[in-house]
Amino acid sequence: MKTLYLLRHAKSSWSLPSLDDIDRPLNKRGIKAAPFIGEILLKKKISPELVISSPALRAITTAKIIAEKLNYPVSNIKKDNNVYEASALDLLSVIKHANDKLQSLMLVGHNPGITDLINLISDKRLDNLPTAGIVCLKKEIDNWKEIDDNWLFEFIEYPKKYKH
Repeated sequence: MKTLYLLRHAKSSWSLPSLDDIDRPLNKRGIKAAPFIGEILLKKKISPELVISSPALRAITTAKIIAEKLNYPVSNIKKDNNVYEASALDLLSVIKHANDKLQSLMLVGHNPGITDLINLISDKRLDNLPTAGIVCLKKEIDNWKEIDDNWLFEFIEYPKKYKH
């Protein structure tokens, strides 16, 4: 059984329009949301064997905050340029190259690619995965190259789900 966690980075700042997109940091809401989601994942006893993140500042910052909450070594986060501005098919390619010994993988990236990937491979449809949102998918396969469709949608978590 393989488990795939697809995490969209937390809310980013647009306050410095001169910054390159890849260098945009998290805004105040994002800085609060990432550890909040990390706490939820910790309560769910989530422990990915590998975290792969886009190198964009907002994504890698989100990945590091979540990793710290889950006691995952921040130094083990793998930055992958192929996750930045990636389509669903680009993300599929990244996942297919994962070591088959791994049973669980967390991918930290961006929309629309993350939402499109969820809709491509899972048994549920999402209009939009919110910022700092995470989806857990599971499938009985032996290797990551078998990633195709019909992944079971286990859960979705995002900060606004808890704000009434």
